[in-house]
Amino acid sequence: MRTIHVDVITENIKEMCIEANHFLSTDMKCALDEAVCREESPLGKQILGQLQENLEIAGKDMIPICQDTGMAVIFMEIGQEVHFEGGILEDAINEGVRQGYVEGFLRKSVVSDPLIRENTKDNTPAVIYYEMVPGDRVKITVAPKGFGSENMSRVFMLKPSDGIDGVKNAVLTAVQDAGPNACPPMVVGVGIGGTFEKCALMAKKALSRPVDERSKIPYIKEMELELLEKINCSGIGPGGLGGTTTALAVNINTYPTHIAGLPVAINICCHVNRHAVRTI
Repeated sequence: MRTIHVDVITENIKEMCIEANHFLSTDMKCALDEAVCREESPLGKQILGQLQENLEIAGKDMIPICQDTGMAVIFMEIGQEVHFEGGILEDAINEGVRQGYVEGFLRKSVVSDPLIRENTKDNTPAVIYYEMVPGDRVKITVAPKGFGSENMSRVFMLKPSDGIDGVKNAVLTAVQDAGPNACPPMVVGVGIGGTFEKCALMAKKALSRPVDERSKIPYIKEMELELLEKINCSGIGPGGLGGTTTALAVNINTYPTHIAGLPVAINICCHVNRHAVRTI
């Protein structure tokens, strides 16, 4: 059994909130660099270049890469041989978010009640997901999610007879409806299977998979590549102003489902697709 003080979790999450909001992850930076070289539209290439310039300024001057610093989504993969001491884990996570957003001078975008709309003034509470895994390590993924792209998310409760073509049409419909509102070039996370809420969670988690890493399931890998090609032929382009780079990746996760259903969720993220990952 390995013991971890919750203060370690707080400190790491604080640092990760600031890191994710100021620096693009390595996989996203490489994808954006490659997109600049591939983009066929002069205007699209210009916009991608401006996005690169924005990232350089953000890192140099410690300015957030986007003014919407998001609602903090936290994935915790906790080894079953880990014991936490010093307090409640969820309190420690939220304290890390509070410190990160307050001390990092990040925009506070969370309201305490969805209808009364009073700001919590420290971007808490976070949206937290826990998963127990083998071992004595804790893997933390901090993914600040802005709502320009989040508002473009969709869930389709398809019939099993809709099949693969129905799934593809659902993804393409969601992207087409999102258009420029999701701040393309986008990353498209897709969850297929499970239940209403499970497919949405899979789509969300798919966004944190490195964009250069394809599914290990052969036919899903083919679907990811096919959908990416079709999305990039949509003409939406960088900033929604036309071009050949509408998406940088399509990441699909799957899960077993009921014989009577085919749930599909599409969670779109903008060109920054912020995420920071640490294992402690």
